[in-house]
Amino acid sequence: MTTTSWHADPLTWGDGPRSFEAFLEPTCPYSVKTFNKLDDLLSQAGEDKITVKIRLQSQPWHMYSGVLVRCIIAASTLEGGKQTAKKVISAIAAHREEFEFERHAGGPNMDVTPNQIIERLESYSGVKLKEAFAIPDLDREIKWHCKYARQNGIHVSPTFMIDGLVQADMSSGDEVEVWVKKALGN
Repeated sequence: MTTTSWHADPLTWGDGPRSFEAFLEPTCPYSVKTFNKLDDLLSQAGEDKITVKIRLQSQPWHMYSGVLVRCIIAASTLEGGKQTAKKVISAIAAHREEFEFERHAGGPNMDVTPNQIIERLESYSGVKLKEAFAIPDLDREIKWHCKYARQNGIHVSPTFMIDGLVQADMSSGDEVEVWVKKALGN
């Protein structure tokens, strides 16, 4: 049996001493709102002052959450690593409702298979995911995200941590300037 070596690129940007972690579920509308602000956060705070980390927070009421989280992690194993994963997250964000169920339990996606979801995401992102999605032990990385969230008491998305501490007063509705001030302690 041949073992294929793979590496999931951490979903981190910037290299500053302050850590800003966002726990996101890819189809959650509030997580999408948060994701769409992260580049601005990094730009305003400064890549030398902050490290932005995306932690994937799969949630079972978002019915295809597990499939999409696996797609994102699979993308991080491909050429381009975290930038390829970011393209996949961006595609999900831009077409969120096409990866979700109506009121979490109905609608057109009731008749869609996981393979069709992957093909849809490949079409929107331009990233070929099927082979990486099938990496037999890719679940070890998925489990890491899950265990990390659980050990930190994370239940909902988005949830924010700064330097390892949950920030219960932060929200996806906050202006980026508020996040910068809070993250940098200004």
